[in-house]
Amino acid sequence: MSSSFAEANQMEKEESLKLAIAVSLIQSKIQNRRSSSDALRWKHKAKERKKEIMRLQEDLKHAESCDLFPENASCKCYFFDNMGEFSDRRFGEASEPRFSDVLRRRFIRLARTRGRRKSTRPSQRLRLSEPGYVEEAEHLKISIDFLLELAEADSNCSNFSNWSHMAVDFILASLKKLISMGRNLEAVEESISFMITQLIKRMCTPFIGNEVKQLETSAGLYVQHLIRKLGSDPYIGQRAIFSVSQRLSILAENLLVMDPFDESFPEMDECMFILIQLTEFLICDYLLPWAESEAFETVVFEEWIASVIHARKAVAALDQRNGLYLLYMDRVTGELAKRVGQVTSFREVEPSILDKILAYPE
Repeated sequence: MSSSFAEANQMEKEESLKLAIAVSLIQSKIQNRRSSSDALRWKHKAKERKKEIMRLQEDLKHAESCDLFPENASCKCYFFDNMGEFSDRRFGEASEPRFSDVLRRRFIRLARTRGRRKSTRPSQRLRLSEPGYVEEAEHLKISIDFLLELAEADSNCSNFSNWSHMAVDFILASLKKLISMGRNLEAVEESISFMITQLIKRMCTPFIGNEVKQLETSAGLYVQHLIRKLGSDPYIGQRAIFSVSQRLSILAENLLVMDPFDESFPEMDECMFILIQLTEFLICDYLLPWAESEAFETVVFEEWIASVIHARKAVAALDQRNGLYLLYMDRVTGELAKRVGQVTSFREVEPSILDKILAYPE
């Protein structure tokens, strides 16, 4: 009896052991399958990520090899077409969506890296609570600093041609977003005014009294074209005309009392023509499109018209020295009068200012 009970107990233990082993094997197989599935999933993700990286590398390689911004060659895109010449087609606002996210990130990274080494101006006041505005304002500041650094360099170097196009596009895009947000526009205007002032100094002869630095004509024309492109936005363009016309008045007054045999006279003479030409470009290219923009500021419009009229009077005093100054300024005011007469909304401008500009023959 006891022997039979012991055998039954032994058999039960063996069955329990077998069952435990079977359960263990099943759990092991399930675990292995899960591990294998996880491994396959991560392997698949790794392959997808590698394909994405390779695709982005190919996109970047293609962008660098096409006509946009080759690293070691001059910019071959349309950006510098018609430099110093009138164009039949209207200049566009920036260059539309021609840049991929890869190039955008690369530009920001490069601009930030170079900005750490050299800053062209003191840091801006950006005490803002809106994160999106802070980020866009920072992009505007980075792009302006980067463009000014390029403008200070030799315009024949590859960096100027390769990156000035993209910097201009970034400035225009960031400015448009910031104005649409409508917050802290004082800081925005400070940045834009600083940029215009520095570009005009680089474009033409900066002077303090009778001290004149050497003018680099080729570099001046490149920077003139940069201002012309930036002027597609009325916020920049109108302020650029105001600054340029003020510089014209000051330069004309200095030329009036300067000895024509002074060694700096030719550089200042060249500067006059570059400034007058830029004013004409901005008026002919953009005045009518500006009038159609919601961002057009009538107050600023009245200010720069008055400044252009004052510049014309200052240039008229030089008629006995060089009649070409007045001839070209009359052409500018004639083009201005022609376009002002074509836009109905301009009739709301201060009558005294409007009458003065319309008095010039078209």
